[in-house]
Amino acid sequence: MSIPAKAVAPAPAVLPDPPRAGVTVREILGVPAMLGATVTAGADGMDRVVRQLNVMEVPDVVPWTKPGELLLTTGYPLREDPAALTSLVVQLDERGLAGLALKLGRYLDDLPPGVAAEADRRGFPLVLLPADVGFDDVLTQGLTLILRAQSAELTRAEDVHRTLVEIVLDGGGLPELAGRLVPLLGGGAVLITTADGRVLEHAGDGQALDRLATAGAVDGSGRLRTERLRDGLSPVGGTSLPAACVRIVAGSLDHGRIVALAGDRPHTEADVATLQQAATVAALAITKAQAVAAVESKYQDDFLRDLLTGRATDLVTAGAHAVSLGWRLDRPCVVVVADIDPGQWEGVDTSVPRASGDRFATAWRGVVRQTDREAAVGSFSGEVAAVVGAPQAEDVDRLVRSLVARVSGDSGGGRLTFSTGVSRVVPGLAGLAQGYEQARKAVRVARQVDGPGSFAHFDSLGVHRLLSLIPDQAEVQAFVRETLHELADDSDPEHEDLRHTLEVLLATNGNVAESARRLHYHYNTLRYRIGKLERMLGPFTADADLRLSLLVALQAQRMRGR
Repeated sequence: MSIPAKAVAPAPAVLPDPPRAGVTVREILGVPAMLGATVTAGADGMDRVVRQLNVMEVPDVVPWTKPGELLLTTGYPLREDPAALTSLVVQLDERGLAGLALKLGRYLDDLPPGVAAEADRRGFPLVLLPADVGFDDVLTQGLTLILRAQSAELTRAEDVHRTLVEIVLDGGGLPELAGRLVPLLGGGAVLITTADGRVLEHAGDGQALDRLATAGAVDGSGRLRTERLRDGLSPVGGTSLPAACVRIVAGSLDHGRIVALAGDRPHTEADVATLQQAATVAALAITKAQAVAAVESKYQDDFLRDLLTGRATDLVTAGAHAVSLGWRLDRPCVVVVADIDPGQWEGVDTSVPRASGDRFATAWRGVVRQTDREAAVGSFSGEVAAVVGAPQAEDVDRLVRSLVARVSGDSGGGRLTFSTGVSRVVPGLAGLAQGYEQARKAVRVARQVDGPGSFAHFDSLGVHRLLSLIPDQAEVQAFVRETLHELADDSDPEHEDLRHTLEVLLATNGNVAESARRLHYHYNTLRYRIGKLERMLGPFTADADLRLSLLVALQAQRMRGR
């Protein structure tokens, strides 16, 4: 019990207490000394946490109260002004107290008007005590209950600390951490993900991911939508599934999330504290794995780069070494190049691009090896190259597009945009350098034509491939202006509209009826527009060479400025 003497000096400023174990108002009302007590208002706050009890028998007690207190009073300080009880409830609630227990009959006969309504509005428990209740019994039994809870919490904290230390000392990683967290949190499931939501480890309830997917918390690529998660106790974003979530942070880098779905009991703030401690261990495990992987990946990346650039001349030795790395390159393959689109780092801390690039490469490695465990994947400064098996019966475009879709997900969670190019099928080691050059060219040309996030197969480049080989792009643009005349002007909406009409006419080989249908024009309207185009460009409907020049100029126009 803490009843300070009346002080002359002002009360000290109250600093927020760190979270401590306690019991709820509901549990306090269950001790024998509280038999006969009734909650007359504020029943919505019965789960407020009580961390200590205090007695109010002085009028200026408010400055001395602390968050989490249950205040007991006979009403003596209010005997001269019972109406002040309403403002007292407001002040106590604003200071974070758990509730107020009053003994009526001696100094206050009844609750003043408006008190119950205010307590109900705030969810601030207002408890009426029987006249024969002794405050000393309430304090003794209540504090005993709180001390037991605090003792249990200390024991739990020691168990958590010991478990986490054991994981670190035994060299455990994320699988061990996720597995050991499940019983500490009372069952359920624990997921450890990357910052953008790729699940690295999953322990506990085997149906958790299915339930999350059903609830819409997982996108089609299997990525947990981390951008919808909030730290602490909160349902998984956009669902009603209760969960606890913390970030895994090392230095200034966000390495991911630990998400716990409730099991046998609801999660508490103590569980969040457990996850916060676990996040430190997770950060240690992730950075350790990254350091090891960086060395291994650098060695493998350098070797794959030599293969793809043609620097590895002894193909027999190179093939044997590839086999030792688990790569199978003596088969028909395609080379896939995925290159992060430029312009995504303006105003971003210099460490973020590196970390994001690492996550990009890791995502590609994981997705490719789920599809083809014998594929080779390497990362070269924002570019990822993969050599994937391509059996003749395989639809290469469909295969690679599925990889792209799984890496990009729904673009949530801070995903980077990237462009992808695919080579022709190559026979194996001897064709890798040619395949790599084809895939890189496909990326470059596709981005020029379609902008960021483009996808192209080398065989689909068509005339764009030839246009990209012309070193003097000024000469290309001069050809565009001389061929398209006014239509080369991108700033005029009318010219853009006419250029579209020309594209459709050329695509239909001059079929006026089909072009009118596609453009939703009346036949005579299109005939008028054709006459206007021929006055600007020449008789393209009758001149095959002019049609060819116009087609090339339109394709070059699409590539301009990309």
